[in-house]
Amino acid sequence: MRIIGLDIGEKRIGVAKVDSNTRIAVPLGFILADGSEWLKIGQILSENGSNWLVLGLPRNNSGVETKQSEYVKGVAAILAEKLPGVKIDFQDESLTSVEAEERLKQRKKNYEKGEIDAESAAIILQDFVEKV
Repeated sequence: MRIIGLDIGEKRIGVAKVDSNTRIAVPLGFILADGSEWLKIGQILSENGSNWLVLGLPRNNSGVETKQSEYVKGVAAILAEKLPGVKIDFQDESLTSVEAEERLKQRKKNYEKGEIDAESAAIILQDFVEKV
């Protein structure tokens, strides 16, 4: 079983995947939040033989959901409507962008913001898999 992880942002959506056999999440890249993201996410699910999404859920330093958390939940509702039968779970994404950027700095000098989003999606997904 494959699971697709998403780091939802208002401009970009980081994407990662994990196979339940290997249990190692890997970044797939990012897509632009330009109105066609629902189609692209559907294609990613289809290409990977998956119907399961894990979305990063932002929280503040006190662990309380934020305005961005509500945005992510709104995106989840739209995904559920546009992609019938998809299973959606949430995973706390606290500090994943910071960790993602540190990982990228260790691997390469130049990287794009979208790569941070993809790496964040992989961290979110890995955290989820380790809890399941």
